[in-house]
Amino acid sequence: MAVTAQQEISEGRRYGFGRNWGRFLAVLDEERIRRAEESLRHMLELDDYRSRTFLDVGSGSGLFSLAARRMGAVVRSFDYDPDSVACTRELKRRYFPGDADWTIESGSVLDGAFMGALGVHDIVYSWGVLHHTGAMWQGIDAAARRVKTGGLLFIALYNDQGIQSRIWRGIKRIYCSGLPGQALVCALLIPLLVVAGSLNDLRRLRNPLRRYMRPGFRGMSAFYNWFDWLGGYPFEVARPEAVIRYLRDRGFVLRNLATVGARLGNNQYVFMKS
Repeated sequence: MAVTAQQEISEGRRYGFGRNWGRFLAVLDEERIRRAEESLRHMLELDDYRSRTFLDVGSGSGLFSLAARRMGAVVRSFDYDPDSVACTRELKRRYFPGDADWTIESGSVLDGAFMGALGVHDIVYSWGVLHHTGAMWQGIDAAARRVKTGGLLFIALYNDQGIQSRIWRGIKRIYCSGLPGQALVCALLIPLLVVAGSLNDLRRLRNPLRRYMRPGFRGMSAFYNWFDWLGGYPFEVARPEAVIRYLRDRGFVLRNLATVGARLGNNQYVFMKS
């Protein structure tokens, strides 16, 4: 019998992203959606999404599927976590009830038969997902195969910080081990995240409260992102040059890149399939 996402979560082998996204939907508003749209326009360098197909690999909260649909794309969303699928369906119910141009389903990027049935698309989007599959490079390859010639692949992957990344992997494993592990990690690290973020904002003469109360640059929430970061397991990382080389060898050309330098976080890549 195939192992399900819920089994992996209950056994401490996977973080329950969808539960966290369900709480995020309570604070989702027009400004957050608008910022999500702006982030897509900025990285993809596209203004017109009408008649384009958009495959959301690991839709999570559903925010970026919603943003793409609002900009006119024909959207197909899927996620491995059933709670994330439910979140995406909830956003469709709120904003596009009964819409035939937004399809949502349950599936895994590591399932070859499932992925093969999806066809190819103008835009394949997978932000902060593939490094949580447990087989990141396989996931990158599977997503890349769904891009049509001339189409775009937009992915975001955790930056490889060497020993720091290995330490974070251990922390995330402890967090996912159960309630005692979650309590320990939250008690020790959330205060540090608050202090570090606030000091950074004060150095830049910004209001520290804005970090927690207002949408981030992608429309997300710093508060809910903390739990995704602390619990995000499985956890893999990659250096930009490794990702660029891997996809270059598969017929892709880098179109846009935004890195976090030597810091933790996601490097963002946009490739075109030649």
